[in-house]
Amino acid sequence: MTSLRLADGRNLEYLVAGPDGGTPLVFHHGTPFAAVLFEPMVEAATRHGLRFVVHSRPGYADSSPQPGRTIASVAEDVAALLAALDAERFLTVGWSGGGPHALACAALLPERCVAAATVAGVAPYRAEGLDWLDGMGAENIEEFAAAVSGAAPLTEFLSAQAAGLANVQGADIAAALGELISEVDGRALSDAFADFTAAAFRKAVSAGIDGWHEDDLAFIGDWGFDLAAIKTPVSVWQGDEDRMVPFAHGRWLAGALPGAAAQLLPNEGHLSLVLDRFDDVVADLVKRLP
Repeated sequence: MTSLRLADGRNLEYLVAGPDGGTPLVFHHGTPFAAVLFEPMVEAATRHGLRFVVHSRPGYADSSPQPGRTIASVAEDVAALLAALDAERFLTVGWSGGGPHALACAALLPERCVAAATVAGVAPYRAEGLDWLDGMGAENIEEFAAAVSGAAPLTEFLSAQAAGLANVQGADIAAALGELISEVDGRALSDAFADFTAAAFRKAVSAGIDGWHEDDLAFIGDWGFDLAAIKTPVSVWQGDEDRMVPFAHGRWLAGALPGAAAQLLPNEGHLSLVLDRFDDVVADLVKRLP
């Protein structure tokens, strides 16, 4: 784990794996998650000559909180990270709650972000024509009801949830996620992937709930950029068996992003999609490199 001191005094922790000098593949983790390496993801990046780079968003683990941050705020942090890596251009992938952050990089770092992918990523909360909560598991519905109610109810809700994740183990993940797990996602929770997920959850709440809290409020607020103005090539990957981020989110994003390449896949869930298709996502991005 490496730490970067940012211009505003915050600390940003990150991990890098893969070939020195390779184009960075900046991975934006889900919510709540933190920077933990999953070897098959690193291997996929390496096969395509890329450096796998993941940072813990503000408030997670050893990354300083950034109260009031928006989705757009990630662009400055990624720019600072690229400077630390002595890299000019990059590719980016956002999974789940990381999806909007990958789109922010595409929108706000257009000269540097060669291509972006959102994998089971959420759409804007006030997206026209989208029932944002429809199809989500009960746990997510309760969480975002708290977020809409305000910072204090969200703090109360997340504090209770974090207590259950602080010591979670791989064997406990399916039960911990409850109705958020579809049948196909239950099968995806193999030993290695379940252990990775548990480790990322534990790390996410190791310093409290600030990162999770900031993420949720950012999702339901103004993202800080215009999706329709994105010119960077974007691909949208979404499965139709997803109870965390329902299929309608991917379908909406595919229609809202100009020229987006849509991969709206049957029989894939929230977890299975990233587990089974990550190499495909990376291969598609690499095609955009000169």
